[in-house]
Amino acid sequence: MLKHSNKNTIRPCVSRLLLALAGLAPFTAAQTPQAPAGPAPTASSFQGSVPKGQVSPQPIPLSLDDAIQRGLQTNLGIILSGTQTAAARGQRLGQLQALLPSVDFTAKETAMQVDLPAEGLRLPGIPKVIGPFGYTDIRASLSWSLLDLPALRNYLAARDNFGSAQLSEQDARDMVVLTVGNAYLLVLADQTRITSVEAQVATSKVSLDQAIANHQAGTAPLLDELRARVDYQTQEQELIVSRDALEKDKLALARTIGLPLAQQFTLTDTTPYAAFDQMNVDALIRQAKENRKDLASLVEQTEAAEQQRIAARDERLPTVKIDTDYGDIGTTLGHSHGTVDASASLSVPVFKEYALRGDAEQAQAQLDTARAQLSDKQAQIEADVRDALLDIASSQRQVEVARSTVDLANEELTEAQQRYTNGVSDNLAVSQAQQSVAQANDQYVASLYRDNVAKLSLARVLGAGQNYKTYLGGK
Repeated sequence: MLKHSNKNTIRPCVSRLLLALAGLAPFTAAQTPQAPAGPAPTASSFQGSVPKGQVSPQPIPLSLDDAIQRGLQTNLGIILSGTQTAAARGQRLGQLQALLPSVDFTAKETAMQVDLPAEGLRLPGIPKVIGPFGYTDIRASLSWSLLDLPALRNYLAARDNFGSAQLSEQDARDMVVLTVGNAYLLVLADQTRITSVEAQVATSKVSLDQAIANHQAGTAPLLDELRARVDYQTQEQELIVSRDALEKDKLALARTIGLPLAQQFTLTDTTPYAAFDQMNVDALIRQAKENRKDLASLVEQTEAAEQQRIAARDERLPTVKIDTDYGDIGTTLGHSHGTVDASASLSVPVFKEYALRGDAEQAQAQLDTARAQLSDKQAQIEADVRDALLDIASSQRQVEVARSTVDLANEELTEAQQRYTNGVSDNLAVSQAQQSVAQANDQYVASLYRDNVAKLSLARVLGAGQNYKTYLGGK
């Protein structure tokens, strides 16, 4: 007998979603030259969080909106995106300083005593030890690169990297909506399946009691009782497995939204379903290309790579720098005199050909990589939209077929039970009908889950994750 289990229907959807997360993860600033170092969010990052809050002794109600809002505050992926943005901001400020004058202030008080013989001086009539004596020096110094085109280009690249990091952080919010929404829908599917399995256990118990009574009355063989008992115990095992899966998936949901793992909660939303009628592929592709923050982030990355390529080219150009300082120096502040020192320098690279060529080739390779990734992302967005629409169309048909199959399977079970009660047949047909009902219910639950995840994925690929209700509602 082939049993259709939840693991064979819903779990592959979760695996596909994780692959989608990996494919849709934003191209972060850490992947380009001169980008800030540090951990960048990956697909697995969005499965974790930073726990927040105290454990309440009573279960707390949790709606899908509540779960998503918690995820937007505590999800590890969005936190890492924020740190990447902060690092990119710091790099931009560091590159900006290279274009501005640097001013330093020093105050020095010096006391000295000199041993002339130790310095190699032995002069007749002059004391061997001079001092102690001292002086005071208060001085401000300025250093400014008046002409440094590579530094200017590096600043522009850092500015683009910062813009890219900001866009990636916005894109991470859509990723959180998809991840948390999937985890929430998975728990809903588990709860629905448990309700279905509990009903199947109750039906199997009725069949078992009937088979025992018939066997004791001598109107049915022992085989009927044994078959009914196997079916009943099989359903009990399914119920145990389903409850275990529910608890594990609730832990996974808590991990994505930063809820303490010891905190009990109950879901307040039910599994939504409505037919999705927005199937204008071309319009949705245009919407995705206009709204996807990861695509905009790649555009900024490409601009940064272009600026760095120009910076590598400009390394051959001369740089002009001025250094000056002004201050008072004397034995004391009352006996001091102002002094100034100013210099200007022109620096021209004469023999650095291999280093300059190497930097230029590396920058060009990085630019070519960024352009290729941008082109691929534009094509991938179109594929993402088409895939999501295909998934929605397929899952909606599956929901309709599965719903009809459940009705037919229940009708078949009722007919088989009546035939067995009337002594027309043995309970083999009842056992087979019960398995059909279980399989049909599993397929219906799985099809609803796939349909809603497909709609969430469409919201994600359109760059409209924050408006997920529009898509789950089937508008």
